Amino acid sequence: MSIHNVTVIGAGTMGNGIVQVFAMYGFKVVMCDISAPALEKAMHTIQTNLDRMVKKEVITEVTAKEALGNIVTISVMADAVKNADLIVEAATENVSIKLDIFRQLDELAPEGCILASNTSSISITQIASVTKRPDKVIGMHFMNPVPVMKLVEVIRGYSTSDEVCTQVMKMSETLGKTPVEVNDYPGFVANRILMPMINEAIYTLYTGVAGVYEIDTVMKLGMAHPMGPLALADFIGLDVCMSILQIMHNGLGEAKYAPCPLLVNMVTAGKLGRKTGEGFYIYEAGSKDFKVAPKFS
Repeated sequence: MSIHNVTVIGAGTMGNGIVQVFAMYGFKVVMCDISAPALEKAMHTIQTNLDRMVKKEVITEVTAKEALGNIVTISVMADAVKNADLIVEAATENVSIKLDIFRQLDELAPEGCILASNTSSISITQIASVTKRPDKVIGMHFMNPVPVMKLVEVIRGYSTSDEVCTQVMKMSETLGKTPVEVNDYPGFVANRILMPMINEAIYTLYTGVAGVYEIDTVMKLGMAHPMGPLALADFIGLDVCMSILQIMHNGLGEAKYAPCPLLVNMVTAGKLGRKTGEGFYIYEAGSKDFKVAPKFS
C-alpha cells in the first residue's frame, strides 16, 4: 500500500512540526486535535515557520502555499482518520492517554492503515497490544524541531511486520529525514543515552558541583554540544524529562534512571522550562534572551 493521506493526532509542538514536514513534501495531511484553539494556534505556527523559510530562501513562496494547501484541520477523530493511509500519534507522553488513543484509532481507521506513535520512550509493543493490528503499529520518533532535525527513530514493536518497517523507513527518506531502525526497549536509543546525561547534569547542580551556567558552558565548549543539558531540559520540558526517566526506571529497574530529586521538585512546583517561562532559566515572552533562574543564581 502506498501512502498518500496522513493524519496527525495532536496539534502541539511535535504534532504541528510533523504536519508541516509531511505537507511540504506533498502529502495530504489532516491535523486532528480535540481543541479548536490548539488547531488554530498550530496553523499559525506552521504559517510563521513557512514564512521564515521563504524569507531565508530555504523554500519558495509556491512551495509554502502548496504546503498550506495540503493541510486540513479536523477536531473529530472519526472524520480525521477515515481516509488515512498512515496515522502519526503525537499526543502527550502519557501511557494511558496513548493507549486510549490507539484503541480508538484501531476501531476507526481503515483496515490497512499504519498506526505510528511519535513516543520518545513508551513501548511500541505495549501500544500495539491494545489494537487488532499489532503488525501495523510502529514508532516514528521525530526530533524537535521537526522541520529542522534530520533524524527519525523508527521503532519496531515485537509484532511490527518487515513490510511496515520497510515502508516507514523509505517514506521517512522521502521527507528528507534519515531514519534509523531501533528495537523496542525503554528509551530506545536517543533518550536511553540523552536522559541519563540530563539527569546527571541536574544531579551535578543538585550536589553543588557547579552552577547552571557553568554546567551548560562546560558541555557546550568542552563537548561541542550546541545546547547545554540544562537548557536542553528546559527546551524539552522538565515534566517530559521526568516522565521519560520514570518510564526507563520502571522498565529497566536500574537506580541510575531514577529522576533527580531536584527535577521532581521543580516539576511538582510547576517550573517546567520554556513552556512555563521558568525552569533552570527564566524566559521572557516574545524574547529569545534568557537568564539563569534566581533560584540558581
